[in-house]
Amino acid sequence: MVRGVLVQDAPVKNYLSRSAESRPRSVTEPPPPRLTTGEPQENSLQPSAAADTAALAVHLLFTNLRTMYSPWLVPISLAFGIVIGAGLVLLIFFAAERGRRARALSDVSLPDGVGAILDALDTAGFVVDPSNNVQKASAMAIAHGLVAMQQVSHSEMVDLIERARLSEDPVTEDLLIARTLRQETDLRMHVRAARLGTRYVLVLAQDNTESHRLEEVRRDFVANISHELKTPIGAVGLLAEALEQAADDEEQVRYFAKSLTRESLRLGRLTQDIIELSRLQAVDPLSEPSIVDIRTVIRAAVERNRVEADARGIEILARGGKKATVVGNADQLAMAVHNLVANAVHYSPDGSRIGIGATITDQGIVEVAVTDQGDGISDADRERIFERFYRVDPARSRRTGGTGLGLAIVKHVVQNHGGDIRLWSQLGSGSTFTIRLPEASTATVPVRGDN
Repeated sequence: MVRGVLVQDAPVKNYLSRSAESRPRSVTEPPPPRLTTGEPQENSLQPSAAADTAALAVHLLFTNLRTMYSPWLVPISLAFGIVIGAGLVLLIFFAAERGRRARALSDVSLPDGVGAILDALDTAGFVVDPSNNVQKASAMAIAHGLVAMQQVSHSEMVDLIERARLSEDPVTEDLLIARTLRQETDLRMHVRAARLGTRYVLVLAQDNTESHRLEEVRRDFVANISHELKTPIGAVGLLAEALEQAADDEEQVRYFAKSLTRESLRLGRLTQDIIELSRLQAVDPLSEPSIVDIRTVIRAAVERNRVEADARGIEILARGGKKATVVGNADQLAMAVHNLVANAVHYSPDGSRIGIGATITDQGIVEVAVTDQGDGISDADRERIFERFYRVDPARSRRTGGTGLGLAIVKHVVQNHGGDIRLWSQLGSGSTFTIRLPEASTATVPVRGDN
């Protein structure tokens, strides 16, 4: 039983009355229950009917509220929509602006002309961004291994770049860069880094490896030549003094005179080799090249060393072959081949053999090979064998009268003629020195008499 519900809302009451009056009634439909203020009714509302009535009341309530406050709701809704729309527009604007700034930071191009300058550089140079990513690099920077995969390869340079970012002035330093797989030796680089605008750093690196090497060679040359000249000059002085004191002893005079002659000859050879080496390092050593028959050069070298070889029972075998010609200076080539043969005679045991011959490869290269049966050359000595004054066996070299400049002269002569020299050697099995020169028909040097 549900007690009567007191309806105080007039619009709801009117709507209920109108709805009840407007509904068609069937013959059998009972009249609607009367709502009273507390008296129990026999025909009270069932639970489902009560729920429908409550839902209808809520619907009517909101409908009437909308109708009642519609003059206020429309402006409020409009204002609320404007605020929300403006907020969305501002949010989109700020997001777009932030994205634009991010793109601007990432897409800032290099200053005008920097890329073209790096492309034209014959030295190492590159530009890095704030993350030290390489934006542009010259060909030499890549060739020297300073840059790889758009990254700076060496920590020393990264430290220099970071210091340059914090400095108003360029930062300069000489760095020793450890060698990589692309390099045979360590690099000595004179590096200069400076800020390029507000974002970038420009790095320029001058490779001073060769100049440092030449400076070391020059110092070694001066030290060595001083030592080499001091020895024979000192010996000559001592022998002259001894000769004077032994004037009454004929045998001693002959002995000291012979030693004096030997030392003077050694001094003369050393002086001549120094002069030859200096001449070979001239600006234009091949001012008047000509066609040179290698067979003639070989014969001259053999004849110049025949007397000393025969005295020690060493046989020099000159292998014949077809005519081979090169373009160059006949005197220089004869001196180079003579030095190789003389070197072989000096370091070969008595009664051994020396072979010399010339061949032409399919690539148009004339090869002159000199082979001995000496003690061979170790790996460590092979790396320095062509340096000035370097001797594998200093004591033996001085005993045989060697100056330590013979192979250095050979190297310079061959290089001046556009060729190279190769060495094969094995300890206990002897050595083979091979001069390789372009054959005359393939040479590009203008020959005397050519139009």
